[in-house]
Amino acid sequence: MTRYLLRLVLTASAFYFLFPMIPGVHVHGNFLYALLAGALFAFLGWIVESIAIAISAILTIGTLGVALIVLIPIWLLGFWLLPAAVLRLVADFMPTFLNFSGWMPAIWGGLVMLLIGIVTSGDVRNRMRSTRDSDA
Repeated sequence: MTRYLLRLVLTASAFYFLFPMIPGVHVHGNFLYALLAGALFAFLGWIVESIAIAISAILTIGTLGVALIVLIPIWLLGFWLLPAAVLRLVADFMPTFLNFSGWMPAIWGGLVMLLIGIVTSGDVRNRMRSTRDSDA
């Protein structure tokens, strides 16, 4: 539970403090709106990721695995575009709080959000803890 609250606060902090520094990103509002945008980003990110996984599974099963020839490079090269698409969706849901003047600012913001997700994921923390324990 605390990991999710930490992720929400870091996401809201990114919306409130880091995004205004990215050229082409316009943020208007207080930290409460940033918390709401962080929660909306997490919810919409879950939906977009679930849809992408479902489409991948349907294509893989429907083509008996042949679609993996195309899907694996798409996932490897495009995983960093999903947070940008989710940010654009958040901007569509909250146009008075967040605006992007194109896809490049959204991609930069998506990279910030991807970095926050990597840092706050429990998997990375568990790997670091197991590496530290094995070194001792």
